[in-house]
Amino acid sequence: MRRIAIVGLGMAVTPHAKSLLDLKDRVDVVWAVSPSEKRRTAFAARFGFPTAGSLDPIIADPSISAVGVLTPPNTHLEIVEKLARAGKHILLEKPLEITLDRSQTLVAAGEKAGITIGVVLQNRFKAAAEKLKQLLADGAIGEVIGCSTKVPWWRPQSYYDEPGRGSKARDGGGVLISQAIHVLDLMLSLAGPVDEVCGYALTAAAHRMETEDLVAAALHYANGAVGTVEATTAAYPGSGERIDFIGSKGTATISGYAFRLNRQDGTGEELIPNIAPGGTGADPMDFPHDLHLAVWRDFLDALDDGRPPRVTAREALKVHRLIDALLEAGRSDKKVKVER
Repeated sequence: MRRIAIVGLGMAVTPHAKSLLDLKDRVDVVWAVSPSEKRRTAFAARFGFPTAGSLDPIIADPSISAVGVLTPPNTHLEIVEKLARAGKHILLEKPLEITLDRSQTLVAAGEKAGITIGVVLQNRFKAAAEKLKQLLADGAIGEVIGCSTKVPWWRPQSYYDEPGRGSKARDGGGVLISQAIHVLDLMLSLAGPVDEVCGYALTAAAHRMETEDLVAAALHYANGAVGTVEATTAAYPGSGERIDFIGSKGTATISGYAFRLNRQDGTGEELIPNIAPGGTGADPMDFPHDLHLAVWRDFLDALDDGRPPRVTAREALKVHRLIDALLEAGRSDKKVKVER
């Protein structure tokens, strides 16, 4: 039985808490931390985990080996540095931090301390994604010549009226780093690195906010493929994200939890699970917790087996670099190289 804690009892905590209840045979949640007494009281009444108002009891207890950090992005670096110095392994909610520089400092802190940091980029755990990854490796659609991603989500103005929401200071940006990051990470894991982008990033008339809620870009991949990214939180009422692959022998699509493969010889495969895409509309938490449960299982297995988790902090830097390039392209109206 592994003794763990979670830090941050805001909007993001629910799928994590449900996952940890499902894993009660593997973990003992010793503390759930928030500086807000109101949040601690509401959380304890709902999930029954012991609560605390600071990191102090976690850092002081050597029997706690791992911590889930679910706080706002601009707090991640300070919290990770404290936990790393105490030798705690960390499962960190996306994004890593609010800037690439701070994200790189966070990664370095974990590596220097010799701890494991996993990142909650749960779309990689979709059965459709795992199926397509294997098919691509097997050459099911031949050489990939195109890969395009679409995230047509919706958030009402009330979502951005919350203090700090969609700001550079707290969230690090808008639709790319807060919403599309999940789909972009999955895209990169399947299609490989992007070497150059151009396009537009703007705040549309649908919202009053500091950062971007609408992005349209063209991508050139390192393997020579091309594609597009469309990402928004202005597409009322919101619908499921998708990634389309064009190959020399066929096409493949991930749409929400579903998957379809069409070969040029007339054969194909599909996966249509009985799970509707969620979190695409006004309620960002309207989705099942199955993927978060998969993330936690992988993280715990990684600690038990002495291996890296599926998405390490260093691996997560890749999507941060792509996001930075997309935003720079939107500001400069020029082609931008993606840092590697």
